[in-house]
Amino acid sequence: MTDEEILSKYKIVESRDSAFKALVIKYQQRLYYHIRRMVIDHDDTNDVLQNAFIKAWKGLDTFREESQLYTWLYRIATNESFTFLAQKQKKFAHSLDDVQNNLSNKLHSDKYFDGNKIEMQLQQAILTLPDKQRAVFNLRYYDEMPYEEMSRVLGTSEGALKASYHHAVKKIETFVRGNDA
Repeated sequence: MTDEEILSKYKIVESRDSAFKALVIKYQQRLYYHIRRMVIDHDDTNDVLQNAFIKAWKGLDTFREESQLYTWLYRIATNESFTFLAQKQKKFAHSLDDVQNNLSNKLHSDKYFDGNKIEMQLQQAILTLPDKQRAVFNLRYYDEMPYEEMSRVLGTSEGALKASYHHAVKKIETFVRGNDA
């Protein structure tokens, strides 16, 4: 189904459930991997994804169609990821370094991650980035999202996103070079 068909179907009270099911089927995998790259852990990702879809369900009535549906969903998923990471840091009263180390340890022990040494090194480098910079890098590198679209997802200017991506790439390069020595 197209986004327009899903939204049209959702506007009919009797077909809301099936429209939302179509929305979940269409976007579940893309959002899962977007969230997974932020929170790392499979179970945490599923929790954040579920929360994102609950927020989407509650907010779909007010979706103004000023952006694409996937942009709106990515924004919800990104915000839910940021909220999850902030709560995790606050709950355990850990420093940012402790949270990053915890995520790195989860990455190493994750039975679902089958990356090689280079991919593992890239993931560890990405984990050293601040949350928003990590989101920018992931959206651009993995999802190949244009800056214009990313601007709508993250609510940040295109220029700031380009700078953030550039800084993220430099930090990743530095991390990788430092670990090759």
